Amino acid sequence: MSAVATGPVATGRNLGARIVDVFTSPKSGPVLVTGVLFLLMFAVGGVRYRGFLSGQVFLNLFIDNAYLIVLAIGMTFVILTGGIDLSVGAVVALSTIIAARLLQAGWSPGVVILLILAITSALGLLVGLMIHVFEVQPFIATLAAMFLARGLCYIIAKESITIDNPFFVSMANVRIPLGYRLSITPSVIIALLALAVAVWVLQYTRFGRTTYAIGGSEQSGMLMGLPTSRTKVLVYVISGFCSGLAGVLYAFYTLSGYALTAVGTELDAIAAVVIGGTLLTGGYGFVLGSALGVLVLGLIQTILSFEGSLSSWWTKIFIGALLLVFIILQKVLTSRRT
Repeated sequence: MSAVATGPVATGRNLGARIVDVFTSPKSGPVLVTGVLFLLMFAVGGVRYRGFLSGQVFLNLFIDNAYLIVLAIGMTFVILTGGIDLSVGAVVALSTIIAARLLQAGWSPGVVILLILAITSALGLLVGLMIHVFEVQPFIATLAAMFLARGLCYIIAKESITIDNPFFVSMANVRIPLGYRLSITPSVIIALLALAVAVWVLQYTRFGRTTYAIGGSEQSGMLMGLPTSRTKVLVYVISGFCSGLAGVLYAFYTLSGYALTAVGTELDAIAAVVIGGTLLTGGYGFVLGSALGVLVLGLIQTILSFEGSLSSWWTKIFIGALLLVFIILQKVLTSRRT
């Protein structure tokens, strides 16, 4: 008779099997790989560059990318349903130029921000209705919205407009102390609050469960009685809202509005979401993973700035390589589970 392994050996094997299962799961595996990658990159940067391993360098990742975190939040909702939103970069530009023009005309900052969020949410609603009611492919519907938003930018103003409103200037310059020589900006707080709300919505509400269900199988969601039609429209409203909020944060960051702002940023947002572990086909993913993906992209830029001798185009090369690796990883993990 063969002996059955017991005690510490069996426990060790069980633990090892559980770790392998977690890392090979299409749900959690890509996120964990992204986390390990981030830690390795940070460690390599700390070994290679003096002053890299500091709390403020880490916090600067949030300060410089607060708007992109918010943008990735909205993109996560869309991609979880199996959709895509190519309009977010143009909507960010539209938000900044609306803010700059209206503030220049003497409008109240609070009214301007609320108006921007209303306009961008309405644009997201229009896109969602195009996709649901008229069955337009998300790629085409959001491409049309991208051209619309970018065209409106040029109608409002062709030149860059400086923002000198006291509230926006204070939001750009204020630092919230966190300890010895450590600080963040109000934009980081706003981005983290948006992240917390998104986590709660996706994990603990019926809307969140329906979002995942649409990406997994929309037909099955309908048979279960889930409001798939309404949810499919609302995810684009959320993406539009997040794009408007990201535009406001970008206006805080740059204190300007310009028609060519955020060209290609939609691709950065998509890359962050995919690198953060969300499947492009929908159904799997975490909004926290998308935020981690943004930090990875920010860390690449930080390493290149510390290096000094490399062209900024290397950022795009590294992002492209990472994106390809994570798409292949997702394909492998999902195929092993089917």
